[in-house]
Amino acid sequence: MAGRRLPDRDRRNGALTDVPRTFPDDPAAWTLVSREYLFRRPPWLTLRQERLRLPTGSEIAEYWISEFPSWVNVVAVTPEDQVVLVRQYRPGIGDVHFEVPAGVVDAADTDLETAARRELGEETGYGGGRWSLLTKLSANPALQTNICYTYLAEGVTPVAAATPEATEDLRVHLVPVDDVPRLLDDGEMIQALHAAPLLRYLLRRR
Repeated sequence: MAGRRLPDRDRRNGALTDVPRTFPDDPAAWTLVSREYLFRRPPWLTLRQERLRLPTGSEIAEYWISEFPSWVNVVAVTPEDQVVLVRQYRPGIGDVHFEVPAGVVDAADTDLETAARRELGEETGYGGGRWSLLTKLSANPALQTNICYTYLAEGVTPVAAATPEATEDLRVHLVPVDDVPRLLDDGEMIQALHAAPLLRYLLRRR
């Protein structure tokens, strides 16, 4: 198939809107025939089973979708051009790697940036700086409902002692920005939703 030029994205005041690109031959939405909740334990596990009908008429009798609240990450950079990272044990893979500060948006959070600032402060003790939205990503758009929002915080400094939750055992590391490409290339960060925003940040700096 011949290549096609991408249509322009809608912009407001120079920034991209939430309206994605569309093409005339985009697939149509699937039709929900029935839905049943199999398990509810928010925010960590809510599982529903759906019967779905495709535009072709074919049906999927059992399709499982996990519901999660929004997630927030922070790519935090100090005035000395160091990225604030954490290391913690992850039982799913049974190993320790570098990660960016991250967490779940709580009901008490007034907005996404507030949640991101809270997570950065709790996990690392850093705060302040200039904040902007860096990425909006889905961990798995086929099977999960939520979006992960990553904020870029530039010029952060230590503002208080870290106050991690009782279930968190974290180690804070300051990694020079120039060392981040090697860290990623060496597989030292295995969390895809953390590696992708860092790569976006590095591309912007270029």
